Amino acid sequence: MESTQLLQEEIDTLNQLQQAQQNIVTQFGQLEVQLQTLELQKDILVENLKQLKDQETTIGKQLNEKYGDGTINLESGTFIKE
Repeated sequence: MESTQLLQEEIDTLNQLQQAQQNIVTQFGQLEVQLQTLELQKDILVENLKQLKDQETTIGKQLNEKYGDGTINLESGTFIKE
């Protein structure tokens, strides 16, 4: 087999391409970690929202049993019966 020495410029170009590709692979990895973190945060927020909705429903039922059907004015703190 015959071998030929590459020019330093060619070697440098290939090294730069290899480094650029490695940088992109690293950035993809970092991006995936960020996406997974955001998904976890989203899941937590969805669970928190569900808990708030459950609390809202429970309080609504309690108030309905106590006061009957009507409307609550939070600003004045009054209940208006229907």
